[in-house]
Order: sequence, then C-alpha cells, then structure tokens
Amino acid sequence: MPTAYAKCYDPTGVRYGLPTYPWKFAPEGLATRRQLRAQGLRPGGQPIAAQLMRRSRRRKSGAAIAYLYRVDRALPVRPMTSRRCGALALAMLARRTCPVCGVVYSYCLPTSLGMCVLCADHTRTTTP
Repeated sequence: MPTAYAKCYDPTGVRYGLPTYPWKFAPEGLATRRQLRAQGLRPGGQPIAAQLMRRSRRRKSGAAIAYLYRVDRALPVRPMTSRRCGALALAMLARRTCPVCGVVYSYCLPTSLGMCVLCADHTRTTTP
C-alpha cells in the first residue's frame, strides 16, 4: 500500500478513534449516506461504524472524510407524505420569490443578494 494510503489505513481505530480505511477500500457491508440512499435506505439513528479518509489539499485538516454505516442495520427511507410534499413546495416557492418586489422567478434567487438581481441592481445604482 502506498504511503498516501498507509496514513489513511487504521482498521482497529487506534489512531483516529474509528476504524479508518482509504478511499474506495471500505469493507463489504459498510456504506456512506449517499450509497444507502441509492439503495433506498437511511442510517436510522445507528452510530457511525467506520470512516473513509482521503488526503486533500483543499481541506484545512488535510483530509477529506466520509462516514460509513452498516447496511444490515439501515432502515428503509420514510415515504413522502402529502404534508411533507406541500411543505417542500412552499419552501421552494419562498426561495424563488423576491422579498422586495414580490415577483416569483423560475429559479432560486441568490442568497448573497437576498433579493432578485433587478432589485439588487436598482438599489446599487440609487444608493449614493
């Protein structure tokens, strides 16, 4: 195993507190949240079983980490109810509505502006 993988390999959990495996070298029976979701499962409140680690220059800690959960203890995804669907629709409507002019757009408004681009441009040009 190359040195980059050796620093991320700790199956006993002595170094990092959790069993740690290099990226793409997780044992069978463990999956990330996204992998569970693709199978129609969710962690269901179970504790983290292990972690995947990859060295990364972008992260402050120097490593990217993904937590692993046991597949045999995962629960099925809860079905979408009509109330949850309605709540999500209202939340998306709020993200698409400008609070200044009240226009509903077909896209989500940028959170950096807090309003639509037209209102942001208008307030920028009229402010001294």
